Amino acid sequence: MSSPHTTPPPADPARVNVLSTNEVNYWCHTLNCTETRLRNAVLAVGVLAVDVRGYLNR
Repeated sequence: MSSPHTTPPPADPARVNVLSTNEVNYWCHTLNCTETRLRNAVLAVGVLAVDVRGYLNR
């Protein structure tokens, strides 16, 4: 039996770092969004994860 794919957590879980491929993958998986939506959210509200999550959930 194989284990589910896991993405390592970000270095700073309070911030979304769109310059790191691993962190983009983590946040896209965690927030259930595409990379484009994630990047647009960061452009709209900044890098704080709580703000990005709120933006994506509206």
